[in-house]
Amino acid sequence: MPTGGGKSMCFQIPALAKSGIVLVVCPLIALMENQVMALKEKGIAAEFLSSTKTTDAKAKIHEDLDSGKPSTRLLYVTPELIATPGFMSKLKKVYARGLLNLIAIDEAHCISSWGHDFRPSYRKLSSLRGHLPDVPILALTATAVPKVQKDVVESLQMENPLILKSSFNRPNIYYEVRYKDLLDDAFADLSNTLKSLGEVCAIVYCLERSMCDDLSANLSQSGISCAAYHAGLNNKMRTSVLDDWISSKIKVVVATVAFGMGIDRKDVRIVCHFNIPKSMESFYQESGRAGRDQLPSRSLLYYGVDDRKRMEFILRKSGSTKSQSSSSQEESSKTSLIAFNQMVEYCEGPGCRRKRILESFGEQVTASLCGKTCDACRHPNLVARYLEDLTTACALRQKNGSSRVFITSSTDAIDREQISEFWNRDEEASGSEEDISDSDDVNEVVNNLPRSKLQSRLGVNEKLAMLQRAEENFYRNNNTYKQSNKVDKNAISDSMRDASRKRLQNALKQVQQRLDNFKIEMEASASFLEDECYKKYGKTGKSFYYSQVASTVRWLTTASSTELMSRLCAINASTTKNVVSEAEQPLTSPPALEDTCAGDTSNEHSGNARSETSPCVVPIESSSFSTKLPQIPSFSEFVNSRKAKGDPLNDTKMHSSRVEKKMRIQ
Repeated sequence: MPTGGGKSMCFQIPALAKSGIVLVVCPLIALMENQVMALKEKGIAAEFLSSTKTTDAKAKIHEDLDSGKPSTRLLYVTPELIATPGFMSKLKKVYARGLLNLIAIDEAHCISSWGHDFRPSYRKLSSLRGHLPDVPILALTATAVPKVQKDVVESLQMENPLILKSSFNRPNIYYEVRYKDLLDDAFADLSNTLKSLGEVCAIVYCLERSMCDDLSANLSQSGISCAAYHAGLNNKMRTSVLDDWISSKIKVVVATVAFGMGIDRKDVRIVCHFNIPKSMESFYQESGRAGRDQLPSRSLLYYGVDDRKRMEFILRKSGSTKSQSSSSQEESSKTSLIAFNQMVEYCEGPGCRRKRILESFGEQVTASLCGKTCDACRHPNLVARYLEDLTTACALRQKNGSSRVFITSSTDAIDREQISEFWNRDEEASGSEEDISDSDDVNEVVNNLPRSKLQSRLGVNEKLAMLQRAEENFYRNNNTYKQSNKVDKNAISDSMRDASRKRLQNALKQVQQRLDNFKIEMEASASFLEDECYKKYGKTGKSFYYSQVASTVRWLTTASSTELMSRLCAINASTTKNVVSEAEQPLTSPPALEDTCAGDTSNEHSGNARSETSPCVVPIESSSFSTKLPQIPSFSEFVNSRKAKGDPLNDTKMHSSRVEKKMRIQ
């Protein structure tokens, strides 16, 4: 039954209708906590056992289970707990007293190796039938294709089970795909889309934790109330984000795929996938978290060719990491790729998107069922044109796959461009007019040289001079225009830095609360930490800068007071230093922060004033200090430098040639 269809009622009502206990197996602790809290608010006696429970809380639950008439009606547990001998022994005792009424297995697709979210621990549930033979077993899922349904029945050793299915159709959800390769800025497009909807509840799914952090920072900078949620955050932080989202303190959660499973929030108006999901089952379950109140909602997927290639690589490698035979690994990888191809066809194929979703679950429908509730049916000509443009863009990228490297003699180019060792794939994919003109003009110069009528009479020096003149003309005509008109999309603006400082300041406030009001100068500390991130990755662009900021925020969530003092000591030290003017700054690279804070007195010759009262001294850097890479010479400069220095090898060759010629004449 689809997400929000009422599957939980199938085991909650029996728990109230009959005395005894209903055991509910759940894959996620957050899901158990959310459902138990909701049941308790309704006055229903529900509990859960997990590693997050205190010893006293666990003891009370076990004591209640051992009593003659336990008050608990619903007990939520993980599949890992059921596999332990101690808990299985406890279940057998409850079963022997006739108090175990039902075993409900939620998210049952996790049992099947064919399912999109296979959990090996779920496989161990097959022992339940042997230990508890007469207890009814109920398996529930929103995403089980026919092959998964069969696997679940066989794994749980169900004999002639009653199978109930409803339609997978979610008529209130509008499905749409946007193509990253055709957008100027996918971040900005997502931000504008969320803003256009107003203050609505939303979930944005990403493939990686770093992308969650980057996207969350970008949206926050745009004025959208949001937070990141992923396994890289500690339990306290994740719980705080979840509570704030459920209580509407924040509107948007940017999360990895585990978020939202079983969360009872009915008013989610839009679910965005910023990366392509690994299977249609995953996509259906995640997009189905929108519109559980049956009101109009949206599913928006951002599809990129690079994302597709990355996911294909992950799925091919995932099979080799499992402890299986080579044939099993190959079969597992093949199965995953087949499932993923359904998602690729959903994005790249023509025709109704709703029809593709339903047919992947074995439900045969006509396209008229959609009623123009997907972009392919509402705007068929526009989507067809997008697909043609995507095919053209991919063909151009494949044709011009190698990155081009151009040598420039302009010192202005080195000063004004951001120097990076990383290949900017966005610039290559754009197929800019600048790249095309560079390639064509250079080829034209080189190709025209052999056709010159003077070539046969020109010596080496004349040819070099001709090349030199061609190069100088080329750069004189093109370089100035390009440098003045080039927009660096990867540059870090002042507004981005301000947003990062605010994010670090919020993290420092949480640190202050965690460390019992530990005294921190919020603004100064946030500026200091942001400046560290900018100095480290400011030259490499937004992605690496945002990742470093996110890494610093994660460090703050676990740092001790000693670690904080050690890292932030430069702020206190700076108040007692004499500020050295920019003209007096040494040209040598400043020493590392950690070495300076360690109090290494051997560096007194560094040229910076030291404070006698501060235990930590940090050299003051000029704000305009930057390390310049050596300039790459142009072809003409290279030739002239060789002439000026004189090439001993060439001299030797010329001398040998003259001697040989003289001998022949004699």
